[in-house]
Amino acid sequence: MKYFLSIFLISISLFGDSLEELVDFALQNNTLIKKQTLNRDIASLKREESKKAQYGDVALVGGVDHYNSPRTLSPLTPSVMMGGVPITTTKTIYSVGVSYSVPLFTGFAQTREIQMSEIAKKMANVKVKLTKEQLAYNVKSLYLSILAQMEMLNAQKSYTKALIELKNTISEYVKLGKRAKIDLLKAEANVESSLTSQETTKANIKTLKATLSSLVGKSVDELEEVIITVKKPSYDVKSLFAKSASLSRVNIYDMGIKKAQKAVQKSKSTKYPQINLNSYFGKNYGDDIGPNGWDNADMVQVGLKLKYTLFDFGKRDIAIQKAKLSEMEAKLDRAQVLLDVKKMIIEAVAKIEKNYYGYLSSTKEMKLSKKSEDIEKVRYENGVSTINDLLLAKSKSEFALAKTILAKYDYQKSIYYLDYVLERGVK
Repeated sequence: MKYFLSIFLISISLFGDSLEELVDFALQNNTLIKKQTLNRDIASLKREESKKAQYGDVALVGGVDHYNSPRTLSPLTPSVMMGGVPITTTKTIYSVGVSYSVPLFTGFAQTREIQMSEIAKKMANVKVKLTKEQLAYNVKSLYLSILAQMEMLNAQKSYTKALIELKNTISEYVKLGKRAKIDLLKAEANVESSLTSQETTKANIKTLKATLSSLVGKSVDELEEVIITVKKPSYDVKSLFAKSASLSRVNIYDMGIKKAQKAVQKSKSTKYPQINLNSYFGKNYGDDIGPNGWDNADMVQVGLKLKYTLFDFGKRDIAIQKAKLSEMEAKLDRAQVLLDVKKMIIEAVAKIEKNYYGYLSSTKEMKLSKKSEDIEKVRYENGVSTINDLLLAKSKSEFALAKTILAKYDYQKSIYYLDYVLERGVK
């Protein structure tokens, strides 16, 4: 028989930050998310950069050269040299022009580089998604931890109040001579211990709020209530396993394998010839040593260069082997992360089941402890039991209540953890 129990938490504040609001705010303002987004933008720019590289580059070039003997402004053909036409000569040549260089064939290295940058961009997008999932879970976990501590504080205050009332009652008994003064001292000691626990819980709340504020990116003071429904879990682990291969935390390693494979292909491109086109148009200027004064000459150059490495003492083979080893490593990483995800699923479901039964147990323990406390109170008032018995019963009742509170919130945290593992924590 399934066990259903809805628990409505104490209203903390009508104007506090809700859990959903804080998660949304964190996703928009967290510095780690912003950093991952920048990395994604960088990956996108690198992809565009690799695509633009295949079109070559145009450059404005210039220079000045001084020689120890006169030079002509441009190379001369034999007919010009023998035609009797005056030739401009100068020892200092100034040049300015425009060059254009473009790789025509790189053994498909540029193509592989573009493909690798495209995969890198997709991986960056997945990293942003996974970081958001991690952040959302951390915010939810901290939020519930604070609510748990606040409920613990309220319970501790009620416990302290009950101890103070008991102390006052015993004080009256002592005055009437019905109880020994040692009973009053023990009651007072328990009051002080409870007050110390209150201060410790307050400090824990402050620390948790500071941590949450840092994570979210703004000051968090008041929190809104959360409704937790504790019900018997019924998860099919095998069906969850079947979904694990499609998770982003696994797919990112699939992309890593593809990127490594492209790196292998790129390293093999060095086995092919490399062909580059270089062109130049410009003018050379110089002060003619003869009577012509300053003169200039047009320079046009178009060149096609081929380079084919015949022997490099095995450097290319080593580079190819290194790329292949990186591919093997990527495949091993993918296999390991799939095992890790399955382990995380098992742990998440086990936590939910453990916290559910822990809640049932602590709830029953709390009810029984409360009955025991009521009985011990009557017995003590009738002089049948000692103050030690009553204080022990009270502490057991308080401990059972604390266990119930923590089990309730731990149950909800384990639900959020499973959502994180299955990547459904961010809407």
